Amino acid sequence: MNVVQESDSRSKRTSKDYSRNAILNTAREIFLRDGYEAFSMRRLAADLGCAIGTPYVHFKSKQELFQTLVEQSFERLYQSLSGLRDRHQNGDAVILLKKGMYTYVQFGLQNSHDYRLAFLLSALSPQHHDRVHPVCELIGFMVARCVREERFREVDVETVAQALWAAIHGITALLIQQPGFPWVGRAKVIEQVINNAVDSLIAQPAKQALTARNAE
Repeated sequence: MNVVQESDSRSKRTSKDYSRNAILNTAREIFLRDGYEAFSMRRLAADLGCAIGTPYVHFKSKQELFQTLVEQSFERLYQSLSGLRDRHQNGDAVILLKKGMYTYVQFGLQNSHDYRLAFLLSALSPQHHDRVHPVCELIGFMVARCVREERFREVDVETVAQALWAAIHGITALLIQQPGFPWVGRAKVIEQVINNAVDSLIAQPAKQALTARNAE
């Protein structure tokens, strides 16, 4: 390998090592390990082994970098739920909603780093803005379908969607943060939380039909 080729190869390695994705991956590790307050762009550069100015090529601030990680985590969760909705758009509305809620919890448990960034650490950021995220809106669409198809009694869709999200977020956060608690069984607790939250909303004739269908 001549000098020019060696220089090109070194340049490509350096570019890859300090790429946007490499910076995001390293930043995610630091945020999760040390927390939001302890994170700094200087510490990020030290972990990457690069100049202090390198992360600023892609992100103008710690806040922008963190928000990018949060949005990535939300997007992964949204894709999981929207994919489920699209695959089962002609199925039973209540069963779809329950599957969506279960998918949400499973995503959080299987991607606990993403979940912690999106919901548990993001509130510490001074750039954090409370807003209705597409994930909650997607749950709202599922609830609205249940009402529209008369599977639910008449309810306020927005209130119910937020209450259901509160239920699944609560159990997800507890299971992530309290892994040593003597749970009777994670799957059993998750199923009970979802059934308790949804079944009280089912219109009476629909509830009888669902019970009969589950018994078959």
